[in-house]
Amino acid sequence: MKKSYINIKTLVTLAFAGLLISSCQKKLDEAFANPNAGVRVPVESLLPGIISNMGGSSAAAGSAYGLQNDGMQVGRYVQFWATNTTGNAFDQMGGATGASDLMGSIWAMHYYGMGQNLKRMMEWAAVEKKWDYVGVGQAISAWSWLTTAEMYGDIIVREAFRADQLVFKYDDQSLVYDTVRQICRRAIVNLNNTGDSASPVNLAKGDAYFYNGDVNKWKKFVYAVMARSFHHLSNKASYNADSVIFYANLAMNVNDDNATMRFANTGITGTSNFFGPVRGNVGTMRQTEFIANLMTGANSRFLGAVDPRAAYIIRENPNGNYRGIRPNAGTSGLVVADQPANFWGSVFTSTAAPTSDADCRYIFKNGSPFPIITASEIKFMIAEAQYRKGNKAAARTAYIDGIRLNFDLLMNNYGSAVPSTRVITDAVRDAYLANTTVVPAANDLTLSHIMLQKYIALYGYGMHETWTDMRRFHYTDVEAGQTTPVYADLVVPTGINLFANNNGKLVQRARPRYNSEYLYNVAELTRIGAIALDYHTLEQWFSKP
Repeated sequence: MKKSYINIKTLVTLAFAGLLISSCQKKLDEAFANPNAGVRVPVESLLPGIISNMGGSSAAAGSAYGLQNDGMQVGRYVQFWATNTTGNAFDQMGGATGASDLMGSIWAMHYYGMGQNLKRMMEWAAVEKKWDYVGVGQAISAWSWLTTAEMYGDIIVREAFRADQLVFKYDDQSLVYDTVRQICRRAIVNLNNTGDSASPVNLAKGDAYFYNGDVNKWKKFVYAVMARSFHHLSNKASYNADSVIFYANLAMNVNDDNATMRFANTGITGTSNFFGPVRGNVGTMRQTEFIANLMTGANSRFLGAVDPRAAYIIRENPNGNYRGIRPNAGTSGLVVADQPANFWGSVFTSTAAPTSDADCRYIFKNGSPFPIITASEIKFMIAEAQYRKGNKAAARTAYIDGIRLNFDLLMNNYGSAVPSTRVITDAVRDAYLANTTVVPAANDLTLSHIMLQKYIALYGYGMHETWTDMRRFHYTDVEAGQTTPVYADLVVPTGINLFANNNGKLVQRARPRYNSEYLYNVAELTRIGAIALDYHTLEQWFSKP
């Protein structure tokens, strides 16, 4: 009996203790939710972080993921800018080496920063019948798949986002294009569904700094992604210019519809443009000779045609002129008076971020909007597609529209800190467009005209699209019947200025992100050849015939 009494007493004590522990555990769980559990959160709270990953995020969902961080290196490949000193591997068209995560930000954006966050947002939005959130999620997903594939080549598609796997198989890049178009078509269906819980006011809660809940603009974004997916295959026998033109005409065709990231600009990194002085990322970058020559009439394609947009997108030197540096050359060939200011307006030798962005211009201000896809780009796609069809008159019309739209974008949104004597007026813009060196007769228009003006229009923000273009033309291709390369006067690195690991070849892709794939997915990397030191020079599927 005594033994039984002790056991009962013990059981009662344990049970009481268990209730206390259970009660405490419940309170702890309520106060401190397990960050690894499938916690349900409002879809409206997920979308801002997802969108921020498109540019250069600064949040728990990913720090510096997105276009802009990798764009600092890609911008060197396409000679938007170069480093102010010699010896930078990316100025030499090198790739990431060793344990470096450089060039892995888009990978991280797609698989981690967006990743499960984007998947959950779409799943939960579907349950809640918020079809606009589903459609927006699909629009971003399609854009991200295309961007990621054209950055890295073969990527993980069919096994992506499987939480029960530790290693993942890579798929051929060709699979991505069909995947992108399928997602785009589903996105349009959902964006067209305005019933149930779809609401522009509610969508604007999560979309405050992109399209502010405007579903029609999101549809134009989807069509722009579709147009890109067809246009980037221009070297294929299956290339269909009519598909490019069809979807491009449904995409943004006025600047008000541009897909643009905006920033609250409260003085902290998380609310600022990645290229502004608060973020302090572009202190060593300087404009190149290639862009400076394009703007000053020194490029052989536009010889003598001075471009008034120079004061908006690049910087003067102490002489008040525009000069640029050659990749991997530092100040070689430039006396001090010819050395351009940095992108924040400080002297060439300064790499420190200024405390104020009052003298900064263009996308290099803390609060400057950062374009993702613009109407100008769309018009240049139409111009190239029409040109390839043989319709030079239509190509010329779209070409003029592309230039004019870029002028208007700069005039209306990026005039801050431009010297008063160099402010563009309608008359200045129209005089440039009337220059037959810039806009020749239809029969004299070339692919070189189109691609170089597209290069100028995308300068600074469209480095990834420009890189895709340059790879489509293998950097130095010459159009049939012409003697000058499409990218006239572009001097690609050779000899000692070309990265040693390249083995004499130009860069074509980035390697997958080191801090996941090269630690955990080595067998797959070996299978696709990504262990080789010159993997970044392997031509991608999209640019092959």
